[in-house]
Amino acid sequence: MKVILERKNDDYLFEAKGKSGVPLLIDNTVDGVSYGSSPMELLLMGVGGCSAIDVIHILKKQRQKITSYNIEVSGEREEVKEAKPFTSMHVHIILEGEISAEKAIRAAKLSFEKYCSVSITLENCVKVSYAITLNSVNIVST
Repeated sequence: MKVILERKNDDYLFEAKGKSGVPLLIDNTVDGVSYGSSPMELLLMGVGGCSAIDVIHILKKQRQKITSYNIEVSGEREEVKEAKPFTSMHVHIILEGEISAEKAIRAAKLSFEKYCSVSITLENCVKVSYAITLNSVNIVST
């Protein structure tokens, strides 16, 4: 796997492209106006996106009807030397549709414990937890 980043201005704005060729803007979000996501935001998006793809794939295979799928990913950071790495991340999966609670819970568990390459990559240094809200009812929180 390979990505390419190209600097787009005299500051911190980069255009990143992977295999798909679809551009993604990365910028410094600390100083003033930003035109892209920060690298740390991209880590949170990576965990959320990876798990979403897994969960949707699993639920579709089980013929569950998803009418809405949203995710909120938050991260806690701690200062270590001059850096501020994540110490934990929490993924809140918000589902609506004709979905069995047991199947939703199983799909999320499989994602975070077996399939999501992003969260599994981080598991030795960042605690990743999740919660599921199904049709406005909280059904699980780890």
